[in-house]
Amino acid sequence: MSTIRPLEDRILVKPLDPETRTASGLFLPETAKERPMQGKVVSVGPGKLLDSGERLRPTVKKGDTVLFGKYSGTEVEIKTVKHLIVRESELLGLIEG
Repeated sequence: MSTIRPLEDRILVKPLDPETRTASGLFLPETAKERPMQGKVVSVGPGKLLDSGERLRPTVKKGDTVLFGKYSGTEVEIKTVKHLIVRESELLGLIEG
């Protein structure tokens, strides 16, 4: 599997690496790391198809950093790298700046 093109209102997100240190500088073991809740948008589907036949364009684009729920989406592996496929409605926010 080399590339994935999301369908409808789905978005392919590459989760950002979890923190390896605490704010005070302590290193975290693998078992203490939380599942990431932020990621970069890799690919975006064409948008949700409305009853009128028109498409509702996604509000995020490739390269955006987004916030998603801890257990949102479906995890897929592309070239040994873990990604998530989530619906746009599952995204909690767009991180700006």
